[in-house]
Amino acid sequence: MLFAAILCAAASLSRAQILVSGTVYDSSRLYVVPGVDVFSTSGQSTTTDSLGAYHIRVNPGDSLRFFYDGKSTLEFPVRDIDDYHQFDLSLRVRVRQRYKLLKGVTVFSDNYQRDSLENRIEYQKYFDYDKPGIHSTYQPGGPAGLDIDAMVEMFNFRKKREEMAFRKRLVDEEHDNYVNYRFNARLLHRITGLSGDTLERYRKLYTPSYYFVAGSSLAEFYQYILSTSYAFKKAEGIIPRDSVIQKYQLPN
Repeated sequence: MLFAAILCAAASLSRAQILVSGTVYDSSRLYVVPGVDVFSTSGQSTTTDSLGAYHIRVNPGDSLRFFYDGKSTLEFPVRDIDDYHQFDLSLRVRVRQRYKLLKGVTVFSDNYQRDSLENRIEYQKYFDYDKPGIHSTYQPGGPAGLDIDAMVEMFNFRKKREEMAFRKRLVDEEHDNYVNYRFNARLLHRITGLSGDTLERYRKLYTPSYYFVAGSSLAEFYQYILSTSYAFKKAEGIIPRDSVIQKYQLPN
């Protein structure tokens, strides 16, 4: 019976324990501090890892104390901790590290599809432009009639021409961005071996049209780069003029 009572008491104590977690920073609050010893008054202990993080199980009536470089903090009563999952601490020390821990970082890469979609949304009224004309204002059950506002807009030729010209510029810009996205320096360097100013001269001379880039297969697109780069290298004297153009083989 005594043994059973002891087991029950131990199980009850285990259930009552609290897991306290957090990160220890230096005085700048930018750099984490590894190797900090954490002790509870009930005898539990742990040490912060390479990211300055710690996890320790304590009793509700415990207090925590942090030790670093032979010095100790004051005791922190567990009952006064608001968030057991993020009890962060800043020590009055300076730690010089090559890297610092960031709270959160969002990384964006260049993406033609995303940029194009944002462009379409921003200038939606121009991309969704309807040719002006006369429209009926008839509604089922109501009298027939003409849309007077539409008639006025139909004769506003200057405004419509400007909107159509602006829409064309937007489309042309979108096409140019797509060509630059596909005909990029990294790909060209990988296929042609060109770099620096030589690569830029090649790009200016042989940038293909949007319709070729959009309509060609991957093999045709790569073969165009290979063929034009050979012509460019011959003209520049980079390779002998009697060399033979090879067919580009797609990787398996």
